[in-house]
Amino acid sequence: MSNPENTQEPALGNQPAVEPAVEPAVETAAESHTDTLPSIESQFQALELKAAEHYDAWLRAKAEGENIRRRAQEDIAKAHKFAVEKFAGELLAVKDSLEAALAVQEQTVESFKSGVELTLKQLVAAFEKNALVDVNPVGEKFDPHKHQAIGMVDSEQEANTVVTVLQKGYTIADRVLRPALVMVAKGK
Repeated sequence: MSNPENTQEPALGNQPAVEPAVEPAVETAAESHTDTLPSIESQFQALELKAAEHYDAWLRAKAEGENIRRRAQEDIAKAHKFAVEKFAGELLAVKDSLEAALAVQEQTVESFKSGVELTLKQLVAAFEKNALVDVNPVGEKFDPHKHQAIGMVDSEQEANTVVTVLQKGYTIADRVLRPALVMVAKGK
């Protein structure tokens, strides 16, 4: 009986004669593979092109960033410049009413008073539309963020309570535009 391993061994023993034939085939494959690799110069040129593309893309992105920044600054400048446009439009009606009142040649005290009252209503409406609110803190606790104390007076009220308002204060969108000038109660 023959062993399959034994039959293969003599074939392996004959292989050294075949090996020299295999080695030249490997060498030709390596040589052909070397021929298909790009040369260093062509690799360098490809890398230079890629670097130039990246540099160009970077320059474009930088320019776009600068344009966005410049446009944003222009928008902010325009917003500051025209921030009061809406409020000024509301005040034009008040100015027109005052000019019309002064244009009347013969006025009575009654007509003058009613004209001033109507003009004041227009002004209050313009203030309300633009979130301009008056601060009249009589009887409230003194708040140094909203009130400015001019003096202290003896009073029946609790200490540090606003007794008298000498001049109303104003806030715009919950921000103090002008603090109220007040007199505050002294402690008992």
